[in-house]
Amino acid sequence: MVLNLNKNLKLYYSISEVAKMFNMNESALRYWEQEFPTLKPKTTGAGKVRQYSEKDIEQIRVIHNLVKVRGFKLAAAKKILNANRNGVDKTAEVLQRLIDIRDELTLMKKQLEGTFV
Repeated sequence: MVLNLNKNLKLYYSISEVAKMFNMNESALRYWEQEFPTLKPKTTGAGKVRQYSEKDIEQIRVIHNLVKVRGFKLAAAKKILNANRNGVDKTAEVLQRLIDIRDELTLMKKQLEGTFV
């Protein structure tokens, strides 16, 4: 049996961890939960501690792309999500892949510049 080292071992993330991932306030995440019914993180106890799954984080990534990156108002983002959910998901996925590639290329450039100095 081979151990998969690339697999993310964490099942749930706290609201502060998720807020840091997207460089936003925790209050904005709580507000988005009210505005977007598909965004429902698991809660513990009396509903005070939120636990975000990978699925929740992907939902936030899509909303973040529409609202923060592309500049849509919340009402417009809701309409877009309702009208073309698959297209929006695919666009967010492609955007994230491009950001990852850019970051990797930037790192490679820095490493190459370090070897020629």
